[in-house]
Amino acid sequence: MQLTLGFSPCPNDTFIFDAMVNGKIDTHGITFNYVMEDVETLNVWAEQGKLDITKLSFNTFLHVVNQYALLHSGSALGEGVGPLLVAKQPLDMNDLERYKIAIPGIKTTANLLLSLAFPAAKNKTEMLFSNIEGAVLSGEYDAGLMIHEGRFTYQSKGLVKLVDLGDWWEQATHAAIPLGGIVLRRDFDKKLCATVDSIIKESLAYSWKHYPALTPFVTENAQEMEEEVMRKHIQLYVNHYTTDLGEKGRNAIGTLFTKAQDAGLLKAGMPASIFY
Repeated sequence: MQLTLGFSPCPNDTFIFDAMVNGKIDTHGITFNYVMEDVETLNVWAEQGKLDITKLSFNTFLHVVNQYALLHSGSALGEGVGPLLVAKQPLDMNDLERYKIAIPGIKTTANLLLSLAFPAAKNKTEMLFSNIEGAVLSGEYDAGLMIHEGRFTYQSKGLVKLVDLGDWWEQATHAAIPLGGIVLRRDFDKKLCATVDSIIKESLAYSWKHYPALTPFVTENAQEMEEEVMRKHIQLYVNHYTTDLGEKGRNAIGTLFTKAQDAGLLKAGMPASIFY
């Protein structure tokens, strides 16, 4: 059986999927035809229903939950892992609506958190996440919303942190920060869904077994990143929630859905469960 699979070239995703897409573990007769794209492209594709299984932002999942179901493994949640709003110099956060902000995509969870924390900040422009640092440094934008490795590199580039939206979320909700998840089409039977879930979990276990070694699949797909930054990236975004969401992870995602609905950002009806 062949299934299409989409994930990003970031180290946390390649670390998770390496073993299962490269024949290092038993995939129970399933061949995964994978494609790597930036998260916003994957978000757009999820809305189009393009792939069988895909990584997406939880913000996008809010709007495709009737077409896709969430797996229990593979997600990116945690504490202290939220997106950062940065600038060349400190800005008055009370005047945030005046500033031009570069964001990694309207459909990203990073933008959802920014919208929940600062609803007046509407002057936003989408761009590839890896271009945001340069756009802020050049003065083209007043501030930028950093995700992925940008959390680790912004200071060395001369930028300052305005707000950690992960801290804001944790203080406001006392919940973990849901960033991205792995979903699959709802028309698959539960047995197949459970098999895919277990394969992802085994693939991740294989990578941890060989860590701290990083395979070429991880290092060659990372974008202009030193191995130390790759490991920081993995250690931050790949954690116990990635192996299995557990009750705390499930509650955090439920809280995000509730906050989005209360803010008028979620209008679609909800299925009985967000899981398969």
